[in-house]
Amino acid sequence: LDGATTAAAMKLQEIQSTYGRTSVCSIGGARTSCESSYLLQKFTRHTLNSPHVDNCARICHSPSLKGMRTTIGEGAATNPYNDIYNAEFMIVFGSNTTEAHPIISNRIVDVAGKHDNLAVFDVREITLHRFAKYKGIIPHESNLLVLNMMAYVIITEELYNEHFLADRTKGFEDFKEKILNDPYANPKYFEHIEGYEYLSKLIPKVAREYALKKSMIFWVLGVTEHIDGSYAVMAITHLALMTGNIGKQGAGLMPLRGQNNVQGACDMGMLPYYAPDYQTPKEVGLMTPQLVDEMLEGRIKAVINMGEDLTHIHPNSNKVNRALDNVEFVMVQELFMTEIANRADIVIGVKSAYEKTGVYVNAMRRLHLSQPLVTSDLPDDWEVIKLLDNKMGGTYVYEDSKQIWDEVREVAYRRFSGASYNRLERHRVRGLQWPVHTEDTPILHQLDFRTEDGYGEFHYHQYELRGMVQELLEKKLTGYHLSTGRTLAHYNNASQTSRCEKLGKRYDEDVLLVNENDAGDFTSERVILKTPFGQSAPLTVKITDKVQPKTLFCTFHHAKSGINRLFGDRCDVFTMTAAFKSIKVEVVNLATE
Repeated sequence: LDGATTAAAMKLQEIQSTYGRTSVCSIGGARTSCESSYLLQKFTRHTLNSPHVDNCARICHSPSLKGMRTTIGEGAATNPYNDIYNAEFMIVFGSNTTEAHPIISNRIVDVAGKHDNLAVFDVREITLHRFAKYKGIIPHESNLLVLNMMAYVIITEELYNEHFLADRTKGFEDFKEKILNDPYANPKYFEHIEGYEYLSKLIPKVAREYALKKSMIFWVLGVTEHIDGSYAVMAITHLALMTGNIGKQGAGLMPLRGQNNVQGACDMGMLPYYAPDYQTPKEVGLMTPQLVDEMLEGRIKAVINMGEDLTHIHPNSNKVNRALDNVEFVMVQELFMTEIANRADIVIGVKSAYEKTGVYVNAMRRLHLSQPLVTSDLPDDWEVIKLLDNKMGGTYVYEDSKQIWDEVREVAYRRFSGASYNRLERHRVRGLQWPVHTEDTPILHQLDFRTEDGYGEFHYHQYELRGMVQELLEKKLTGYHLSTGRTLAHYNNASQTSRCEKLGKRYDEDVLLVNENDAGDFTSERVILKTPFGQSAPLTVKITDKVQPKTLFCTFHHAKSGINRLFGDRCDVFTMTAAFKSIKVEVVNLATE
């Protein structure tokens, strides 16, 4: 460890001396503790004096952060998960919850089974549809279209909460006028979309129940991983603002985050445009896709990668690998030899969450103080960073994670001032939900929104006709539209789950789902998918009735499949979150062996 950190420190100093202070970037932190995430961004911004920090929220919920902060001032789930039992109606949008968030889906399924109060929207039939009163299967890239239609119904049928709008929001009248003049907002528009005509009647029914009942909306990457992901999240918050379905028990907005500490990493300031506590940093850095471009241009020459697989889970894998070929130094802190670790110059093995003490923040803002279950002589991530800092002339003297957390409580006092280790230990079973001062805050926005003036805001954006919807409208649906997602057996890049023998056998390859009516185009058992950006490895074909005609679905867990080679730089307009949920692909049948 001493030799590795000495070599890393020398190389980082050499690169900055040659190419300048901003030639180094740090990526990661969503899988490790808050203490380590905090220290990595502090080390990068202060010791290295580089503004370039980012984490894997870039490819998942950055649009949720953007959309929610724009409208209600806070980019996190508003309620605890157990509030599901208090909800009268639930909408799940763009989330295969039973496979991606099974603990939460257990609650949703339990309530839906008793009260028949669930609506589910997705581009394919998923398990959760079995338990839904309203089963919405929608065309690719139509989230904003559907959400604005729901707003249209609520407005035209005057289902909105006038008192809540008057007391808690601003800008509704302007929003109302724009929705009413939006050529795509009337649900009857779907009467002209072949194969999806039924949505013209289903959408109003869902909108009515949502508006008239105490309701919660859940969403994940099926909403955010599009070019209009941030706008779609704003459209979701508009529905809550119009109906008053926020700031109370059983009603709220629930973005379901995936990585065990991606919420905490963002809270700690592992974002280029936010310092800890979502404050403005002294210098705004670049987002990961911009950093990749800078690597290709020769301006980023060193990458510190902590618990993130840059080469596997990010889009345009071929481009990312070309970019990494152009850097002089990659250092990785990891549990296993992942794709990025295999091409690193220095790899430092570190403790897992089960071998150390540290704070993690889950998707409902719940702080959990982990405790070591297994003894390990490996360093914690923050210990590696401390050594690097000291060897580069820094003054870090932290002796344990508690000292770092106490500093976090001072720096990020708006959320964590009252969340001492002592209190977190005493409340380890229940946890504490930030902001934590004298008490914690299970439900946000009960009196005011966390905007500058306390009012919720409307930020209308019109749906942009494109892709599959445009092809259907013009009767020119050709080729195949691919969407990607997860399966229950594996988690994201499968760096951990693939090492479990039982899980590995359960799903040992990424399988391509094809609609039964399209079987004639798939003449071989395995096919290759191609786009202008790259091609996949051969994929096993599975014929099913669970995906729509001319659409395909595939997981991305196994790096050998090369699924993310297919995606280019198409991304959300604000956050550069990759448009993983829809891309048109060419299918190449393989000759029978």
